[in-house]
Parts: sequence; structure tokens; C-alpha cells
Amino acid sequence: MTRRAPAAILDLLAQVPLFSDCTRRELGEIAGLGTNVSVGPGATLTTQGRLGHEFMLVISGQARCYIDDVEVGTYGAGDYFGELALIDGKPRAATIVADSDMELLVLHRGEFNELLDRAPSISRRLLTTLAGYQRRSAPDPLRH
Repeated sequence: MTRRAPAAILDLLAQVPLFSDCTRRELGEIAGLGTNVSVGPGATLTTQGRLGHEFMLVISGQARCYIDDVEVGTYGAGDYFGELALIDGKPRAATIVADSDMELLVLHRGEFNELLDRAPSISRRLLTTLAGYQRRSAPDPLRH
């Protein structure tokens, strides 16, 4: 069973490209699956090379992103990571560590898959979005 999500969370989810084509109702269903999680500075949120099973939306706070132990970026309020883990559960590309107290909305892959099974409209929107990613990254067959 899902719970009602605050409008601010729906607004943040709407900014995630994977979910950008979803209706407000669908965003509410996605957000309703999520768990609000608080972590402190130094908490490891993802570990490079380990299988990913969740998506995280930063509500507040900041984290640092490392690839091969080199800092490559930061995440703050409104940023997100792990969206592909919802779909494929493959190993993480980076390690992300909380740099401050953080509030996160965490969506787990199993719950997300259950939602896709019962809400085919969301599945179709995600497939359309992923097809758009593929089209933008594939070479144009008409160019030589």
C-alpha cells in the first residue's frame, strides 16, 4: 500500500528524467513506495562495483561521488542517483558518501517492479523515456 506524498516530493521526482513523462498521479504512486531515510555524515549510500537495488532522491543535505576513489562530483537537494538500478540491478558505477546530515527518498527495486506490474501506464512511459535515451545516444543511420 502506498502513502500520499507531499507535493514537494512529486515536484522533485518530476525532474528525474526517467520519471519526467509520468502524470502527477503516477508520480504519487512512485513516491508512495519510497521510504524516507535520514543518514549522517560519512554514511556510504552506494559502493562502486556492488549490485544496485535502489534509487535515491536527495531531499536535503549533500553527498560526494567517487569513481575509483577519485571525487567526481557532489549531490544536493533535488539530485538523484541509482535510477538504472531500479531497472537492471547491475553493479554501481560509483561510491557515494554523505557529506552532511541527509534526508533521502529511497525506492527499492522490488517494490518498484511490483508497481510496474500493477500500473502498466507507468511501464509504458518508462519504456518511451528509455527509447528516447537510446535514440539520442545512437548514431544517425542516415549520416555517413
